[in-house]
Amino acid sequence: MHKLENLVYWILESKSRKFLVIVLTLVALALSVLMIPAGLVKARMLPGKSDNTYSVYIDTPTGSSKEQTKMVAECVVDNLKSEKEITNMVTYIGEGIPLDYAGLVKGAGMKNSENVAEISVNLTNKHTRDEKSFSMVSRLRPIIKKKCEPLVKGTVIKFIEQPAGPPTMASIVVEVTGDELDKDRELALDVANILSKTKKVVDVDIMADDIFKKYTLVPNKDKISRSGLSVEQVNKIIYLAFEGMAIAHKNSKSEAGQINIFLSLDPATKKFENKSLEALKVKLSSMNLMNQKGMLVPLTEVVDIKEAKSNPMIMHKDLKRLINVIAETDNESQVYPLLEARDKMIEYFTKKGYKVEKEPGMNTYMFDLHLTDPKTGKKYLLRWDGEMKVTLDTFRDLGGAFIGALVLIFLLLVIYYKSFALSGIVLAGSFLSIIGVIVGHWVADLVTTDVFFLTATSLIGFIALMGISSRNSLLLIDFAKSLMEAHGMEKRRAIAISSATRAKPIALTAVAIILGSALLASDPIFGGLGVALISGTVAAVFVSLIFVPVLLDGAKAMEIDDENPIHHDPKNVSITR
Repeated sequence: MHKLENLVYWILESKSRKFLVIVLTLVALALSVLMIPAGLVKARMLPGKSDNTYSVYIDTPTGSSKEQTKMVAECVVDNLKSEKEITNMVTYIGEGIPLDYAGLVKGAGMKNSENVAEISVNLTNKHTRDEKSFSMVSRLRPIIKKKCEPLVKGTVIKFIEQPAGPPTMASIVVEVTGDELDKDRELALDVANILSKTKKVVDVDIMADDIFKKYTLVPNKDKISRSGLSVEQVNKIIYLAFEGMAIAHKNSKSEAGQINIFLSLDPATKKFENKSLEALKVKLSSMNLMNQKGMLVPLTEVVDIKEAKSNPMIMHKDLKRLINVIAETDNESQVYPLLEARDKMIEYFTKKGYKVEKEPGMNTYMFDLHLTDPKTGKKYLLRWDGEMKVTLDTFRDLGGAFIGALVLIFLLLVIYYKSFALSGIVLAGSFLSIIGVIVGHWVADLVTTDVFFLTATSLIGFIALMGISSRNSLLLIDFAKSLMEAHGMEKRRAIAISSATRAKPIALTAVAIILGSALLASDPIFGGLGVALISGTVAAVFVSLIFVPVLLDGAKAMEIDDENPIHHDPKNVSITR
C-alpha cells in the first residue's frame, strides 16, 4: 500500500499531474457516453428472450381464399420440418392460435377470416439447446419469406417471439392519424415502404384491410314473385351452395343426439375460374330453382348483381381514426433503425410537398412527426409506439429515479458535512462509475455471440452503484479528516495515506460485489444488471482511489481551521493500515 500512497502523493504534488488526471477522467467519461450514439453500445428495453416456442403469423391479401392461405402455411411448415430443434407444430387456418403472452396485444384472439393463419412452433428445452430461439428466428426468417411469400402476391409472413418484458403490438409501431381515411392509407403505405428499406427492420405490415372490388347478390323481389319463388328459397340455395347447411337429420344407436346431414358443393365446384363478373354469372347460371309449377328458373334471372367496394376495418384510438404500420427489428435495438427511418420520412414527405414539423420539447412523443398538406390544410400525425415507446417511458422513469437518488444523496451529504463542495465531490465520484458500466457492456458485446444491449436492468444496476461509490468516497474523506484533526497531518499526505489505507476494504467490497453479480451476468434478462454492477464497481474503485483524492486536494472544506493546530512529523505518526 506504500506504493499507492506514494503514487497518490506524487500526483497531488504537481498541478499539471492533477490537471492531467482530471482531463483523462473527463475524456474517458465523454468517450464512454459517445459509445451509445455511435452504436458501439446499443440501448434497448430488454434483450431477446430464448424460449421453447415461437409463432409464425401469415397474412395473405384481403379476399384470399382459405386454400391460398393454407398453401402458404404448408410451405412454411415444410421448410421448418428440417429443423432438428423443432419438436412439433400446430397450424391454425382462418383463426389465431390459443392466446399466449405475445398474442394478448397482437390481436391473435380476434382473427377470424380466410386470409389469416398462425403456426405455433414448439422447440426442445432451451437449457439443452445450443441455438437460442431468437437466433433461430433471425436465421430462418429470410429463408421462409423468400420461398413462401411469392406463392400468393402480397403475403406477409411474420415471426413472433415471446417478449422478455411487457408485450407490445410490435417492436416498431407507427400510428398514422388523420381526418381523411383514404389519405391515411396512402401515408401508411409510404411509411411501410420506407421501413421496409431500412436496415435491420423486418416483418413490415400495415394493419388495415385491403380495399377490393366485390359483387353483391341482391334478390329481385318482383322477379321472384313472378317466377313463383320465395326470397327465402333464393337465399337458401345460395347459402347451401357456397357455405353449406344441414338439410336433414339421422338417428344412430351410438350417438345420444341426432346427426346432421350437411350438404354443400364440393370444393372444386365452388371455385370460380377468375374474379371477373363473367365468371360469377357463369357460376350462377348453372344453378336453377324449381318453382311451384315444377319449372326450373335460373338463379341469374331472379337476382341482381351489383358492384361495390369492400368495407375495411376501421381502428380507433383516443376517439381518432388511425392505421397502424408495424415492424420488427432483427436482433437489433429499435432506436437506431427508428432514427434512420425517421430521417428518411422527413426527407421523403418534404419532397412530396408536405410541411413536416417535429414534436416540440423533450417528451416520450419527441420522435413524432406532424404533417400538413399545403393544398388542403389538413393535418396528419405519425406517432411512434410499440416497444420503442415502452423503452422511452422506462428510460425516462429510470432517469427520473436516478436524478431523485442524486438529489437525496446530495442533501444527506450536505447535512452531514455542512459543505456543498464535499457533497459535490462524492456525487461526482459516484456518477463516474457510468464509465465502467458503458465500457463493460462494450466488452461484453465483444466476447458474446449475440448483441449485448444496454437495457433497463443495466440502468437499475447503475442506480444501485450510486450508494456503493458514495460509500467509497465517504471512507476516504472521513479518514483523511481524522488524520488531519487528530494528528495534525498535512492535507496531501493525509489524503494519500487515506487512499492507501482504505484501498484494501474498498477492494474487498468490490470483489464481493463482483462475485455476487457474476451469476447475473450470464442471465439473458438480468445480464445487463450483472455487467453494470461488475464493471461499474471496478470503475468506482479507480475513481475513488485516484480521481476523488485529486478533487479533495483542491477542496477548501478539507482545510482544518484550528487556532492551535497540532503539528506532528508525518514520519513519526503511526497509522494502522
